Amino acid sequence: MTNKIQHANPSKNRTPRHRAREFALQGLYQWLLNNEDAGAIEAHIREAHGFDKADAEHFDVLLYGAIKQAPALRTDLAPLIDRAITELSPVEHAALLIGAFELKNNLEIPYRVVINEAVELTKSFGGIDGHKYVNGVLDRFAAKAREVEVSAGRR
Repeated sequence: MTNKIQHANPSKNRTPRHRAREFALQGLYQWLLNNEDAGAIEAHIREAHGFDKADAEHFDVLLYGAIKQAPALRTDLAPLIDRAITELSPVEHAALLIGAFELKNNLEIPYRVVINEAVELTKSFGGIDGHKYVNGVLDRFAAKAREVEVSAGRR
């Protein structure tokens, strides 16, 4: 049985990279709930309506990278959250994994863009105030992962 999350508030002006993040969030959601194989998740998502408008390469990087690095990312996030990561909603958990992965591995993407994208994903797919939580956690994560960039941006 596959669990799917539905897009609550579709935006007409989504970029291919934003769409890649949406599909990666859906894939991580399936992985978190069902512990499915990443290859099976990827194959299923690539068949989804609208995938042709996503940046498929970025989707692959996010899905496989976040799954592969999940243990290390969770360790990095643990001191920044107020509960066990397994107690987060799957949407918040997935958004934090994507955001933390991009902050650590996609240095060409400004940290504010990474945080904003994770917040927007959580607003679209998550609970009422989940985006505020994701914003706060990733803001603190960015201060550690990209200390020079963050401090320069705050001056």
